[in-house]
Amino acid sequence: MKQSKSPSKAKHRTPGTDHPSPVLRCRNLTVGYGTKAVLEDVDLDLEAGQFVTLLGPNGSGKTTLLRTLSRHLAPLAGRVQILGRPLDSLSAMELARSMAVVFTDKVAPPLFSVSEFVALGRYPHTDFLGRLGPDDHTAVKDALAAVRAEHLSGRIFTDLSDGERQKALVARALAQQPRILLLDEPTLHLDLKHRLEVMAILRDLCRRRRITVLASLHDVDVAAKVSDRVALIKDGRIAAWGPPEQALTGDSVAALYDFHGAVFSSHLGGIEMRGDGNRGCIFVVAGMGSGALVYRLLAKRGFAIATGILHTNDLDYFVARSLGAECVVQELRETMDPRCLVEADRHMTRCHAVIDCGFPVGPLNRDNMTLVQNAVAAGRTVFSLRRDGPEGTVVSGSIGCRDPVHLMDLLESHVQVKRSVFKHTPPVREAVA
Repeated sequence: MKQSKSPSKAKHRTPGTDHPSPVLRCRNLTVGYGTKAVLEDVDLDLEAGQFVTLLGPNGSGKTTLLRTLSRHLAPLAGRVQILGRPLDSLSAMELARSMAVVFTDKVAPPLFSVSEFVALGRYPHTDFLGRLGPDDHTAVKDALAAVRAEHLSGRIFTDLSDGERQKALVARALAQQPRILLLDEPTLHLDLKHRLEVMAILRDLCRRRRITVLASLHDVDVAAKVSDRVALIKDGRIAAWGPPEQALTGDSVAALYDFHGAVFSSHLGGIEMRGDGNRGCIFVVAGMGSGALVYRLLAKRGFAIATGILHTNDLDYFVARSLGAECVVQELRETMDPRCLVEADRHMTRCHAVIDCGFPVGPLNRDNMTLVQNAVAAGRTVFSLRRDGPEGTVVSGSIGCRDPVHLMDLLESHVQVKRSVFKHTPPVREAVA
C-alpha cells in the first residue's frame, strides 16, 4: 500500500522497476454515502503479504473505505483495481475469489456447526448447487487450522464466545482462498487473550500465505506492533501514511485523536498516560530501566516528575519524557558532566521528596549515587528501593521501601502530612549572571 508524502496524490510506479505489482490500487478515490463525501482523493497501493492498518476516530471514513473497496458501496469518484482489473469489471464470483471481508455485522446462522459455517466460504469455488468436493473439505480444514480452531469444528456457531466467533469468521473468509482480506475492527468486543490471538493469526497469514490484510483498528499500540504500513485518516483525508515506525509519532497520534494528557511513544510502542501533576513534584534518581514503573506510578497518582541523570539511550529516558517529566540528561559517556550534577541538584531543591530507584551502580552512573547522598545530607526526604548488594549500598538516612507500591503508600502519607508546606513552596528561579 503506497501513499505519497502529500496525502492527496500518490506516486505511480515506474515501469521496469523491481517493485511487485499491487494487488489493490486506488486512484483519486472518493467514498461516501449518496452525494456526501466522507473520504476524498485516496491514492493507495496494497502489495502482497502486507499488513495495513487504517487508524482514525469514529466517523473518519475507515469503514466507508472498506465497504467501497469490497463493493458494498459505489465510489463517488475515482477508480479501484483488483489484481490489475477495474473493480467494477469483476463478476461477483471473480471478486469473491480475490477478496474476502469480515465486517462487524452480527452474524448468527441458526443450527450451523462451525465447520458448516466455514464451508459457506467455499461458494465461489463450488458448482451451481453448492456441492462440496474433496478440495473444498480440505480447504475448510485448512482454514480452521490456520486460525487454530480445529477443536471448534463440531460446535454450534451460536454457542461460541465472541473470540471463538471471530476465529470462525476469519476461517470462513480464508476458505474463500482470497488474495486480499478486509476486516473492520476485527478485535472489537474481544478480551485480551482473543485480541492478541486474532492479531497474531492475521499477521501470520500475511507472512506465511502472502495474503494482504487491510484492517481498521482503534488500538494504536497493536497497530504499531503488527502493521507494515498505517494510514492515519482524519478530516476527510489521509493525514499520514507509511511504516508505523515513521508515521506514528507523539504529535501525529495526538492530532489524530485530539487527546491531551497522553503521549504515544514510537520508542516504547505505546501510549503513556500523563498525570495532572497537582500533588507536588518528586525527583527520581533512576537509570538502566529502574525508574519506568516508578514514573508511571507517580503520574497515575498525580505527581509531577523531575528525574536524572539519565543517558539518552536509556529506557527510563523514553518513559520519563513521554510522561512529561523534567529530565536531566546527557549523552552516553564514562564520566558525568559536572553541569548535569548542578542542574539535577537545582531540580531537587524544589521537589518535595526524592526517590532512589535502586539502579545498578557502575562507571557510567556512579555520580547518581552522589545525588542521593547529597539529598540525604541536605535533609531532604529520600525514599529508597535499594538493597545492600551488587547494585549498591543503601544510603544511610533514606527510607527503605519493600517495593514500588509500598513506596507510593509511604510517599502519599508524607505528602498528606506536608500538604500545606508543598502548596506554598516557591518555585526555583534561574540565577541571572
